[in-house]
Amino acid sequence: MANSLLVIGGGAAGFFCAVNAARMDRSLKVTLLEKSSKLLSKVRISGGGRCNVTHACFQPGMLVKKYPRGEKFLLKAFRHFGPEDTIGWFRDRQVELKTEADGRMFPVTDDSGTIIQCLLREADRWGVEIRMQEEVKQLEMDGGRWKVRTSREVLQADAVCVATGGFTKKEHFGWLEAVGHTALAPVPSLFTFNLPGHPITQLMGVVKPEARVKLTGSKLEETGPVLITHWGLSGPAVLRLSAWGARELALKQWHFRIVVNWTPEYHENSLLEYLRKFREGKGAQKIANRNPVNMPQRLWDYFLGLAGADSDLRWADLPAKKLNLLCKLLTSQEMEVSGKTTFKEEFVTAGGINLAEIDPETMESRLCEGLYFAGEIMDVDGITGGFNFQHAWTSGMLAAMAVSAGQEGVKK
Repeated sequence: MANSLLVIGGGAAGFFCAVNAARMDRSLKVTLLEKSSKLLSKVRISGGGRCNVTHACFQPGMLVKKYPRGEKFLLKAFRHFGPEDTIGWFRDRQVELKTEADGRMFPVTDDSGTIIQCLLREADRWGVEIRMQEEVKQLEMDGGRWKVRTSREVLQADAVCVATGGFTKKEHFGWLEAVGHTALAPVPSLFTFNLPGHPITQLMGVVKPEARVKLTGSKLEETGPVLITHWGLSGPAVLRLSAWGARELALKQWHFRIVVNWTPEYHENSLLEYLRKFREGKGAQKIANRNPVNMPQRLWDYFLGLAGADSDLRWADLPAKKLNLLCKLLTSQEMEVSGKTTFKEEFVTAGGINLAEIDPETMESRLCEGLYFAGEIMDVDGITGGFNFQHAWTSGMLAAMAVSAGQEGVKK
């Protein structure tokens, strides 16, 4: 059994590993290293400062479908520690979570500080030593123990858990590749689409609660809320599409075409049929005043303009040609995306340590005894909605259990 554990990274996964390992094995000396001057920075900004802790999805088979990379790996992991366990863990520490309509779960305080303070209290309670502004430069095995060279000194430990978060460049994995591991090159995931110069950006701030966004020449598409920004398109549907298409879009250097159906309950012909019937019954009303597809008014006016339909026209007077064009635009508007913008609150990378080299039930390296991984450093990433944090809690807990030999149950 290990007498000392060194956790590299002061984010959600690193903290969860450190505090639980120290709690489950009181004889274990746990030290956490953070290269920056801030702890739990993603926790603080997640969910607009509310912290989207997890998601109310309690069947592992369904939960893993929310991860573009890592599905099979996570199936085993979530059977040991999933969202219900996360909820229980925080509840045992007087932090209650609430479920919103879309399944996302937040602390009832709507304040990420609640989660941060909970984790800091646990670190203090169980004697976790926290060292700030100390970056790890090298790992090596020396006489059956890990020698960890940092920006300040050389430390030794029986076990090491790497929870640094995702790296943005392949070369950043060099110190881990030096001990035999391989890493898949990181690419951005969860980003918004830039539409430079596109007139729709003048509608910044408009949200369409339900739209379908499809990547042309691909089977990839997502349906959900779409937000129009001053640089392009954002919102859950766009972010999810960027996650599933992360590698494909990187290969295209983020220059690609999309088709947006702003009325996803219809296709072009069914919308045309619906609007024809609507015109028969509401012919005397002005097309600008009567919006039959439940669309934000500014967006409706925009499409009327694109179709060349005068807003003063009555429905009965709208020419068939313009009605046809309106239906085509609403159900299949093509746009050229040129570049991406990082969605700072949720930004993750696709890529990381090859999952074939990690035991999914303990998070221990299959190549190096006593070396563990937790969180985004692995080639695992989820869509928005609390899924990346759930992976952090799960992997951190399983690593902690393995290091401490699981002396206590995970729900204590």
